[in-house]
Amino acid sequence: MPASSRSSLSKVRITNNFERVSRAIMPAESILNRKALRDFHILERYEAGIELKGSEVKSVRAGKANISDAFARIENSEAFLYNADIQPYEKASHEIPSAKRVRKLLLHREEIDKLYGESQIKGRALVVLKLYWKNGKLKAELGVGRGKVAHDKRADLKKRAVERETAREVARFNRKHS
Repeated sequence: MPASSRSSLSKVRITNNFERVSRAIMPAESILNRKALRDFHILERYEAGIELKGSEVKSVRAGKANISDAFARIENSEAFLYNADIQPYEKASHEIPSAKRVRKLLLHREEIDKLYGESQIKGRALVVLKLYWKNGKLKAELGVGRGKVAHDKRADLKKRAVERETAREVARFNRKHS
């Protein structure tokens, strides 16, 4: 084997090892709020940054965050995140922040004004749909939601069941005829 092909093989191996290591460091690529999608019709979606303390970043990377009860509120022309549960990082040395503390959301002024107007309409709420990483920074996807009533939830469940059954039948047909 020529020397040039051996060096390219070793580069591939190094790259693959690096990819394995990077996946091990960040197991939680995104944290979803399934409860919000079940309980609300999402009318609009916004992306916001989150102001975090040092050890909170490592906790979220380790997947130690829960946003099932999280919501946002606009106060004094600033956006804040409530009830987002980010557990303390075990190996943090000092200044361990409270798990359910209020965190500031980073949005443009126009977005804050628009969200304030949307949240003032009766029956609408600002819910956190997911937390995800983008260019090494933690982002929150906010949704302007209108609450669902019981028959809406049942209709959604029935629709998902029909779609799931249809997908199964199509897959079974394709396996049989391929």
